[in-house]
Amino acid sequence: MKKKYFKLHLIALIIGLFSTLETYSQFKIDAQYRPRLEVRDGYQKLAKSNSVPAFLMSQRTRISFIFESENFKIKLTPQDVRIWGDEQLASSSGVYGDKASLDLFEAFVEMKVGNSIWISLGRQQLVYDNERLLSARNWNQNGIAYDAFVFKFGKNKWNIHAGFSWNSLEATLENNYYLSNRIKSLNFLWINRNINDKLKLSLSQIASGVTETDTTNTLHFRQTTGVYLNYKRKILNFNGDIYYQYGKNKTGKNISAFLIDANVSLKFGKIIPGLGISYLSGNKNPEGKTDNLFDVLYGARHRFFGHMDYFRDFVKNTNEGGLSDFNFFLEYKFDRSISLTNIGHYFKLAQLNPLTGNNKNLGYENEVMLKYKINDFTSIKSGYVFFLPTESFKKLQNVSGDRFSQFFYLELTIIPTLFKHL
Repeated sequence: MKKKYFKLHLIALIIGLFSTLETYSQFKIDAQYRPRLEVRDGYQKLAKSNSVPAFLMSQRTRISFIFESENFKIKLTPQDVRIWGDEQLASSSGVYGDKASLDLFEAFVEMKVGNSIWISLGRQQLVYDNERLLSARNWNQNGIAYDAFVFKFGKNKWNIHAGFSWNSLEATLENNYYLSNRIKSLNFLWINRNINDKLKLSLSQIASGVTETDTTNTLHFRQTTGVYLNYKRKILNFNGDIYYQYGKNKTGKNISAFLIDANVSLKFGKIIPGLGISYLSGNKNPEGKTDNLFDVLYGARHRFFGHMDYFRDFVKNTNEGGLSDFNFFLEYKFDRSISLTNIGHYFKLAQLNPLTGNNKNLGYENEVMLKYKINDFTSIKSGYVFFLPTESFKKLQNVSGDRFSQFFYLELTIIPTLFKHL
C-alpha cells in the first residue's frame, strides 16, 4: 500500500513539474546553415605577380537546443565547419574520410539568483557594444565562444556584467602553461546605462593575462579601460569609443596605448551616408621601454579596418606601426529587403616605420555590398572588394609588382526555428 501511494505521489510530482514547465518555460530548436563562395585574388595578402586566384566554398552548420524558464536557461550548440571537398585519404586502401570539423560551439547554463541577478557558466559568446574588444567574430565560419563565468545584473536601465575565465590546454598535474599568443585569463567588468531611448553609454574594464612563453608560468596582465557611446535619433546616428591600455605586455614591458573610433551617419529617406575614423596607436620604436601598440584582444577583425582583412595581427601586418583608418559609406535601401552599400577606407600608419621610411600612406580599399532579405530567416549577401596599395604597403607585405588585388564573396544565411514548444 505504501509503495502504491509512493508511486501515486511520484506521478503527481512529475505531472506537477511538467505543468510548471508548460506554464513558465519554453523549449526550441534553432538552426543555422551558411554556405559562402569566395574568389580570393589578393585577400588577406596582396596578390603576387605569379599567383593564381583561389576559388572555394565553405559552410557553417549549427543547431541550437535552448530551454528557458523564468529562472533558468540552458543552451547547447553543436557546430560543423568545413571547406567543400576537404576529404582526406583515410587509409592505404584508397578510402577517403571527412576532415573532422564538428565541435561544441556553445554549452552553457544561466541561473537566476534573486530578482535581478543571473549567473552564466560555460562556453558562451561574449558580445558587447560594437564588438571592438569582445565579439562573436561572425565573419569567420568558426566564430568564437569563450569558456567563462559571467555575473549579470540588470535593473532600472542599468546592466552590469562581470566575467572571469582561466584557460588550460589539458588536465595537468602541475604548471599552468598556455599558448603565449592566446589569452590565458580573461576578466572583465562591463557597466551599461540606457540614459534614454536615444542615448546608451558603457564603461568597460578588461584584464587579459598572457604567459611569457608557451613553457613558462609567468603571467602578465594587460589592462584595458574605456567607454562606448551610442546616440541614435530618427535621422542621426553617432557611435564612438575610446580605450586606453596599460599594465604589462607578454614580455613584461610597460604598456601605454589607445584606440579611438568615431562614426556618424544620416538618413535621408532611402539614402544613408556616413563617415568614420579609427586610430590605433603604434610603436615609433619597437625596441623602446614602453609598448605603445594597442591590442584589440578578441575583438571583431572583419568588421573594422576593411573587408580585405589585411589588418588582423598588428604586430605583423603593420610592423607594430599602428593604424589610421579614414572611412566613408553610402547606403541605398531599395525597400525593406534590398540594400546596396559602397564602403571606402583610406589607411595610414599611426607611426613612421623602419620598413616604410617617411611614408605612412598604405592605400585605399573599396567595397560594394548587396544585401537581400528573402524572408524572416533567409538572406543573401554579396560583395566585391579591391585594394589600391602604396609602395609602403607593398614593403610591409613583402610583395612586389602591380598585380591588382581583389576579392569577391557570395553568402547565403538560413536561420530557421525548427521547433518551439511553450
